[in-house]
Amino acid sequence: MNDSLKTLVVIGFLILILWNLGAGLYYLLVDKGQSKRTVNALTRRIGLSIALILLVVLAIKMGWIVPHGVGA
Repeated sequence: MNDSLKTLVVIGFLILILWNLGAGLYYLLVDKGQSKRTVNALTRRIGLSIALILLVVLAIKMGWIVPHGVGA
């Protein structure tokens, strides 16, 4: 797998996570607790975060990415 593709996948996940976090804040302010849109947006954010963590763990196990220490 190409290094730039790996970077794009991770950045894409992070953008989606931030988008859902922003949507949750927006729905929290606009809906004033009248709908479940805030809960749904934050649930999607948690799901995406877990998926990203599992994807990174899988990539390390498969050898697609190699972790390194700080400053190494």
